[in-house]
Amino acid sequence: MVVTMSAAGCSGSEDEPPSNVSEQTATSTQPADASVAEEPATIVPLEVAISTSVALRPDRRLMVEGETNLPDQAQVQVIVEREVSRVRWRARARVSDGGFIAGPFGSGSGLPDGGYIVQVQLSEASVQPQTVQAVIGNRGENLAGELVSQSRHGLGQVATYSRRFLVGEEPRRTRDQVEVH
Repeated sequence: MVVTMSAAGCSGSEDEPPSNVSEQTATSTQPADASVAEEPATIVPLEVAISTSVALRPDRRLMVEGETNLPDQAQVQVIVEREVSRVRWRARARVSDGGFIAGPFGSGSGLPDGGYIVQVQLSEASVQPQTVQAVIGNRGENLAGELVSQSRHGLGQVATYSRRFLVGEEPRRTRDQVEVH
């Protein structure tokens, strides 16, 4: 009954008797509500996949290339962290054609030998372009998979990928399965 009254007020037709307007509105409103209710059920969750490869340049600075199924224009943050000192380098990148490139990482003198962690974080949905939000949801609710977790700031779901790798000649010091560069 409340729907009928608000629809009658919105019709703008004062020539028709209120009962006719109410009947027509009630009939046309119900199918519209039904189609809206069905629409969210058709959204397929995006099982997030991210992979990276790292390359050490001749100046010993690092480039990170990634592949992902995130939508084009999605904003990601790439972080490279040295394990011993916890020094971090950050860069932002946008996904294009299923990939992204970030870097170079490291100081002007290059990266010293040792263990590093590369991390790729999908920024919160609220800072993503509308085209990306249409796929992942306004709060990342359409994201799924083992890389997806709740944002630390309560802004919905985010995706985070992390991988360890070595630079230089330290493979004997680790038992982890890591890539050496």
